Amino acid sequence: MASEIHFAETDESTDDEEKMDDGEEVPLVIDNDEVDIDLTHCRIRKIEHFESLHVVETLCLRNNLIKTIENLHMLTTLRELELYDNQITKIENLDALVNLEILDISFNRITKIENLDNLLNLRKLFLINNKITKIENLGHLENLEMLELGANRIRVIENLEGLKSVTNLFLGKNKISKIQNLESLENLELLSLQSNRITKIEGLEKCTKLEHLYLSHNGVTDIGGLQNNVKLQTLDMTGNKIKSITNVDHLEDLEEFWFNDNKIDSWESLEVLKKFKKLETVYLEKNPVAADPMYRNKIKLLVPWIKQIDATMAQMS
Repeated sequence: MASEIHFAETDESTDDEEKMDDGEEVPLVIDNDEVDIDLTHCRIRKIEHFESLHVVETLCLRNNLIKTIENLHMLTTLRELELYDNQITKIENLDALVNLEILDISFNRITKIENLDNLLNLRKLFLINNKITKIENLGHLENLEMLELGANRIRVIENLEGLKSVTNLFLGKNKISKIQNLESLENLELLSLQSNRITKIEGLEKCTKLEHLYLSHNGVTDIGGLQNNVKLQTLDMTGNKIKSITNVDHLEDLEEFWFNDNKIDSWESLEVLKKFKKLETVYLEKNPVAADPMYRNKIKLLVPWIKQIDATMAQMS
């Protein structure tokens, strides 16, 4: 049975930061038995009139004008909730959604991680591009596998104890100056810390399952601290201040080696590439060595099995 859901206009004025309203909200007809509901870009201002949805599992309210998370307490069957790109300032009113597995409140105006106490089944949490200054109130989420906090205002990696199931941690585009407090993330497979203020690779000793490390656009000058990370397949050090490739001989599983936009000026430093029998891609453009007219040929001689050099397939001249 279908029901007509109206999202009423309000008389609230908008400030300069708010999205411009580009028309009246259109009445939406939704089947009460619908499992997946997508209300992207419908100019919705308020979450309401969902009482009749008793089997819904996925609700997408992406790119609307919503300011408050509310009126969702009856949607206990919900497994995925997407509130990406709205005007939300606070995480709240989610206690009843005990079956929720995926929550996305990215591109909003949230300043604090809070009120997730009952979401014990949460597997993926996306809070990209908000105004969050501190990692907190997450330790109880034992089933969390992916945590995305990129493009916020975080300065310290902290309060991750208890997140033993996390395999993917994204903290890029913050204000982090030190890699630390990752000891409890023993199952971590991917760590992204690009575009921060890191100058030293450290604090990864317990992350022995780490396969992908992204540290591009920081201030790292020397490679180190990877002694226990023998399972690394991707090492991204793009846009740092590295002059020599050292302390990576043991990373025999490397497939992706991204070191473009650094200060590598010695071919002798690149001899280590011979050790990486699984290496498929290497990025070294915008280093002094890349100015050599024989640059590509020398890379091929070092690593005959290479498939891609910079953005071009190795077979191409």
